[in-house]
Amino acid sequence: MALPRPAAQPLPGEVPLEQAWLGLVHAEVEASLSELFELPDEAGLDPRWTRALEEARLYALRPAKRVRPALVMAGHCLAKGTPVVPSELWRFAAGLELLHTFLLIHDDVADRAVLRRGSAALHHLLAPGRTGEDLAVVVGDHLFARALEAMLESELPGVAKVVRYYLSVCRHTAAGQYLDLSLERAPLSEVSLFQVLRVAYLKTARYGFCAPLVCGAMLGGASPALLEGLERVGRQVGLAYQLRDDLIGLFGDSSVAGKSSDGDFTQGKRTFPVLAAFARATPEGREELEALWALPECEKDTVALARARALVEAHGGRAACERMVERASRAARRTLQSLPNPNGVRDLMDALIARLAHRAA
Repeated sequence: MALPRPAAQPLPGEVPLEQAWLGLVHAEVEASLSELFELPDEAGLDPRWTRALEEARLYALRPAKRVRPALVMAGHCLAKGTPVVPSELWRFAAGLELLHTFLLIHDDVADRAVLRRGSAALHHLLAPGRTGEDLAVVVGDHLFARALEAMLESELPGVAKVVRYYLSVCRHTAAGQYLDLSLERAPLSEVSLFQVLRVAYLKTARYGFCAPLVCGAMLGGASPALLEGLERVGRQVGLAYQLRDDLIGLFGDSSVAGKSSDGDFTQGKRTFPVLAAFARATPEGREELEALWALPECEKDTVALARARALVEAHGGRAACERMVERASRAARRTLQSLPNPNGVRDLMDALIARLAHRAA
């Protein structure tokens, strides 16, 4: 199957090409993703397990951007110099997306999340309270194993080496998640913008953007120079994506974002706009920001949230984060221009980067 080729300009009323590209990825990857839950050897284990896997399947297939599979395809096409995608690559990409589902399930438990992709987090669906959290962690562990099976089952040339590379990135992702959670207990005065950016790189940029691009390119037999260029692109666009996510996590609309728009404040996340505001604030402003973020979760009501948003806005945190998003997005697109453009794949990636950096909050 071939990825769509860009025209000079879409005609009025036509779907933008990067949107058509994502639509193709959605259709192919989600079909493969659904197939990964067809497990005859587990069908008769127990009705409760069957129900849990069905909930996990529905969770995995909720409407999502499917950015990682799209980047796998783009990396492969850049390396091969052709828009033709082997069918085995869709299975690999579905496995990679299932691994992401595993991480989301665990992330929802760690963050005490209520919503994910517009519906209840999995642990809320499986059982109330701590029992639901424990069950969700176990289901996530199952999906981790299934994801590795799927990637290796693709039997693409060099796939074992690619999976080892991806798992090494996942280790760094775990380190980033750990730092993110541990910083929640630190006073704002003890957290630096450098630490926040390092978390963004480990937790999001390498895992969500560098690794899929590099995996696809490795499977396509890319040169070291192309792999290095894609790593840089992924790092820059991943940073832009995470910083946009920081803005959504404090100022977003939950009906648009598909997750709670007060979650970062409620959980005490030390995100870039908060730390940027703290660095620019007056002593009184710093004291109030520190007090707000130190409030017990039960006291972080709508009044406290409104005041937190007002302070971050007033002290320039939101504007500083917007500038960083623009800077990282421009850097990614600049680096991208130094890469080859077989059949317009680079142009597709450029449009996708712009779309991700400016997605609605």
